Amino acid sequence: MMRTLMKTLLLLVAIVVTAVPADAVVRVRYNMGGLMTSFEADLSNMRWRGEKFVIDGPCYSACTMALGALPRDQVCVTPRAVLGFHSAWNFDLSGRRVTNYVATQELRNTYPPEINRWIDLHGGLEPRLKTLRGKALAALVPRCPPQILQSGRVVPYDTSFPSPRKHVRTMVRARH
Repeated sequence: MMRTLMKTLLLLVAIVVTAVPADAVVRVRYNMGGLMTSFEADLSNMRWRGEKFVIDGPCYSACTMALGALPRDQVCVTPRAVLGFHSAWNFDLSGRRVTNYVATQELRNTYPPEINRWIDLHGGLEPRLKTLRGKALAALVPRCPPQILQSGRVVPYDTSFPSPRKHVRTMVRARH
C-alpha cells in the first residue's frame, strides 16, 4: 500500500516538473487580440508555468491583458513593441461592432495603475485604437534583456480575430 502511494506521488511530481518549462518564452510579434476569455485562460496558464511574455511587435486589444494578468517580472517589451488599447466590443447580428461597457470595465480592471493612468490621459478606452510605443512604453513596461530571445524555448503567440461576417455566420448557425 505504502509503495503504491509513493509510486503515485513520484509520478505526479514527475508530471508537474515536466509540464513546467522553466525557460519558456512566449513571443508576441503580431497579435491583434481576440476574445477576452480566451486570453484570460492562456495568461493564467502562462502565469502558472512562469513563462516570460515578450512583446516584440503589435499587441492589441485583449493581448494587452498580459500587462496585469501576469506578474511584472514575466512581461517585457522590445523596441518593436506597440500596445493597442480600445473599448471591448461584440458583433451585433448585422455584423457591426457594438461597445460592451461591462467587458470594457473588466478590461480596465485587468490593467495595472500606471497603464490605466496612461489610458486616462489619452481619453479613456473608446472604439478608436490608441497606441503606446517607444519611450512612453519603455517608461511603463520593463524592457526585455537582449539575451531573452536567445535563451530557452521561444513560442510564438500571434493571433487575429475572425472577420465580422464569418463570426456572424457562426453565431447564426449556433442558434439553429
